[in-house]
Amino acid sequence: MSIFQWAQNPWGQEILIRISWDLLYLAIAGGLAFVIGHLVYRAKNPPKTAEVPDIGDAGKDIPEKIVRHSLAARLFHWVMAITMITLLVTAFFPILGIQFNWVPIHWMAGIVLTAAIIFHIIHASFWLNLRNIWISRQDWAEWKQEMEHALGKGEPPPKTDKYPVDHRIYHNAILVTGFGVIVTGLLMMVRVENLIFARNSYLLAESTWGWVYVIHGLSAVGLVGLIITHIYFAILPEKRWITKSMIWGWITKKDYLANHDPERWVVTDKASK
Repeated sequence: MSIFQWAQNPWGQEILIRISWDLLYLAIAGGLAFVIGHLVYRAKNPPKTAEVPDIGDAGKDIPEKIVRHSLAARLFHWVMAITMITLLVTAFFPILGIQFNWVPIHWMAGIVLTAAIIFHIIHASFWLNLRNIWISRQDWAEWKQEMEHALGKGEPPPKTDKYPVDHRIYHNAILVTGFGVIVTGLLMMVRVENLIFARNSYLLAESTWGWVYVIHGLSAVGLVGLIITHIYFAILPEKRWITKSMIWGWITKKDYLANHDPERWVVTDKASK
């Protein structure tokens, strides 16, 4: 297996052109291996039903339906999901032998994704709490405790605030790979016919273009593995309450108390609305 692909330019010089497509198959295999491994682990260690604690009078102000995702956040999520899958299909299906006119669909989906990301940055900066996606030293310690508990060592970690640390780790992984494909993808648009940028294949040197394609490819195959695991966890029975919240926007009081610490994610009728 190779990592990079090289070619000779008209002057006989060897230049970097892209990643090796072996990495695509490795990303698919890695994602599927993780899913199979987790299914085996899950069969040997069936997930326990989360217990709903009795918090007495402290729970009387907690509504039966608790808003977890606003309409704007949900629309962004599903637009991003559709465009990312479109981008991966149009990028990798031709490599797998399924040929079609993929270039126009690919760059148009990329523009929609870019606009969605810009909207999300503005929305998250002014209407949401950015601290919800930060990962502190305490979060890393709790995640380590969670992993050790999953392996049968130690006590279970404390209940989380609004977003568990593994969700935030995933979010930041998507952030890195997403920016990787967006920035390089916008640069690459000057090499194809489109309605936004004038075509200019000489904007960058050959060696620089090679690294642009490498970063784009590495980010894209990274997204393949991330999306496989995301879809897998989204359909697990014990995680469907989270998936439903991304559709309807709310979770039940029972799921809230079973999975979250009311002192870390404070919810009242007023706050929920």
